[in-house]
Amino acid sequence: MSAINEIASLWMEGTMRTLEAFRTGFGATMDDPPPATRSRVIYESGLVRLRHYEARGAGVQHRVPLLLIYSLIKRPFILDLQAGRSVIEFLVRQGFDVYLIDWIPPRPSDKWRGFDAYVNIDIANAVRAIQIYAGIEQVSIIGYCFGALLGLIYSAIHSANVKNLVSLTIPLDTSVRQLPIEHLTAAMTARSARMIVEMYGNAPAWMLYSGFNALAPTYHLFDKFVGAYRNSSRPGHIDTFWLFQRWLHSDVPMAGRIFLETSEMWRENSLMKGAMKVGDTIADLKRIVSPLLNVIGDLDDIVNPLSSEPLPGLVSSADKQNLHFPTGHMGAAISSGSLKRLWPQIANWLEARDD
Repeated sequence: MSAINEIASLWMEGTMRTLEAFRTGFGATMDDPPPATRSRVIYESGLVRLRHYEARGAGVQHRVPLLLIYSLIKRPFILDLQAGRSVIEFLVRQGFDVYLIDWIPPRPSDKWRGFDAYVNIDIANAVRAIQIYAGIEQVSIIGYCFGALLGLIYSAIHSANVKNLVSLTIPLDTSVRQLPIEHLTAAMTARSARMIVEMYGNAPAWMLYSGFNALAPTYHLFDKFVGAYRNSSRPGHIDTFWLFQRWLHSDVPMAGRIFLETSEMWRENSLMKGAMKVGDTIADLKRIVSPLLNVIGDLDDIVNPLSSEPLPGLVSSADKQNLHFPTGHMGAAISSGSLKRLWPQIANWLEARDD
């Protein structure tokens, strides 16, 4: 088969899988692929399923466990995509006990859930479960994208429970409006957000997917299939490619209330300004005193690096820094460069602050 035919075949297969994802309703009904790393569920309540990945490195077993908080709108298996290409596998082999909040997709009856429910109930209960299960007082939080926002807000309200905080590609300063996605979120008026929630209850998965997908020019979409063909001779590359495609279509709904509150936060830049109220409490970032590592993808076209950069200046931590790395938004989780160079830096940073 000629190169053009092989690329066309990949394109057609990708299109058919996308249409099938639309037909089946995205991540709400699609099963995750088999995990690369063994885990057990130690707690489940609300919209949290808490998975424990036991440290199994040959060296030192670290004292402080890690809690991974991923985004609400896609499935978290991108963090454990494939043996040899898994953030979780890397961390447990470095001697860290890892816990992952495996978010349960919201049902129609969950439309009332906002930041208060996700932070002060779900994450708070997950941390308490780890404290009891592991017999420890504090956890280190690693948040990714919207999960980094949730972890940051939790750390501001429940700072005594957080030993270290690592934020990856956090969308913080929403006054930065350079990327297409930033113009899209800025265009979401309060009236438009209310209309979506009134019509659907929760923000539908297909709508979230369509919004993000519309930001990628057609030639970028075609280019990924050209790249898949060019690398098809590398062992396991096609399997990785299709696992990644599966994750791209793993969108799940966003609970109606948190969709409204997120839209308001992005319009008002309220978290950045210290004015965001979560339940009865202002999420004041100055209350954060734990060591902070703020990881920025310099090639990120989803979260503008300029949006992430101000974070260290907003917290009271004495030990805080930005860590720039030449990667894109998803590359921070699965690229071979990130797994070989970025995550060892994160692990070393955590190890130095383990006692």
